[in-house]
Amino acid sequence: MAPVSLVGSIALLFPLIFRASTWACLFCFTSHEERLRLCQLFVGTEGPKLGQCKDALTAAFEGLSDVEINYDERGHLHDAFTQMILALQEVAAAQGEPAWAAFPIAAAKMKKTIQQLKKVQDCIPPCGVQEVSRRFYCWGCFSTVCDLPLDCPVQDLTVKRGDQALFSCVVGFQLPESELTYSWKFAGGGLRTQDVSYFRDVPGAHGYLARIRPVQPTHRGTFSCVILHDQRPLARLYFYLNVTGPPPPGETELQVTFREVMHWTPREAEMIEPWRPSLSELLARPQALTLGNLFLLAAVAALVSASVTVLVW
Repeated sequence: MAPVSLVGSIALLFPLIFRASTWACLFCFTSHEERLRLCQLFVGTEGPKLGQCKDALTAAFEGLSDVEINYDERGHLHDAFTQMILALQEVAAAQGEPAWAAFPIAAAKMKKTIQQLKKVQDCIPPCGVQEVSRRFYCWGCFSTVCDLPLDCPVQDLTVKRGDQALFSCVVGFQLPESELTYSWKFAGGGLRTQDVSYFRDVPGAHGYLARIRPVQPTHRGTFSCVILHDQRPLARLYFYLNVTGPPPPGETELQVTFREVMHWTPREAEMIEPWRPSLSELLARPQALTLGNLFLLAAVAALVSASVTVLVW
């Protein structure tokens, strides 16, 4: 049977490339079926040349069978693979030579393309689902992420009674740029734990920074912050807050307990609040300079400049 025409090759190539389970790893031709389908584009669906084509294809691309790439670079690899197949078909049609004669050159170009892809980022311990480190393995046509736990180690924070406690829900690895949310929870009673069954929601905080002020003995316990991307958890951080310091002068422990019971209200669930930094705190913490804070600083600077100009005039 004669080789397939360019139009026919595209028709055969289309289901091969866009089949979801195989297109991303077709370039290494790890299975008999993939090599067979590809050679049928050049020499037809049967005949002695079909075996020669498969052998040449296996030999040319043998060094790429164990390649691993950045998972996000699959699209670039897909485009390069498609262009390579069409170029091979055009060369075979124009020169009248067997298509497999150009396999070594095509394999060398594919190897160069792979080397130019964006590298996979290393895993950053100790915790978190790190999508930027996801690797795609050609030999098995599958991907993996870092084998790290979702739960991060507990961070200890000691604060004197009456002061403020500031929690920063940040991780060392790169997070997605959009659709990020933060969920805060609290396990009271002085518990230092990572058991999620002890935690209850704290609806008063929604960003990556939160604080408690003034800190009281009832705040002693473990606070948890869950970082979510599109409602999927990426990391769970824990902060154990230890409150130190004596009660106010003249009060016994029993008096303090009685007063706290008498003044207790359901507002305890809102004891943690979003961090709204002052100007000095913003300057001391450059990472807190969000877009809204930058606009606020610019407005303050403009107001001060205008006031000085009026006074001088």
